[in-house]
Amino acid sequence: MKGYVCQACGFISINGKAPEKCPVCGALGTSFLEKEDAIKIPVDSNNLTDPEKKHVPVILVKKECGLIPDGCTDVNVKIGQIIHPMEDKHSIVHIDFYLDKEYISRVMFTPNKLNPAAGFHFKVSEGQLSVVELCNLHGAWIGEVKL
Repeated sequence: MKGYVCQACGFISINGKAPEKCPVCGALGTSFLEKEDAIKIPVDSNNLTDPEKKHVPVILVKKECGLIPDGCTDVNVKIGQIIHPMEDKHSIVHIDFYLDKEYISRVMFTPNKLNPAAGFHFKVSEGQLSVVELCNLHGAWIGEVKL
């Protein structure tokens, strides 16, 4: 999948254009390079290979929240149907979250200390959620759902 990649922090713009300024690290738009294969997608999403099962984000949406009772949609993400390793030599570096192709947040990971999972409490209840994870060995992978 095509994207514009920030050469400073690895952020990938998925809305079809390079930003004037990186929303993660603040690098200027000149830091972005267009890459046709910036993000990997499964060949057949109904029949994932073992490597795809370890890299494609699994997104769980719950329309009600136990922590914030009114107007909150819970979103939990884990990396892979088969949980991705979190070791020094092979791990998830970060997960970026996008709503309707626009960046909203990044979660960073430390190998050996964290599981490759994150959760958010959304104020919005509609839109297309895209989650892009970066594996230090196998690159960026995407998962998407409708809220």
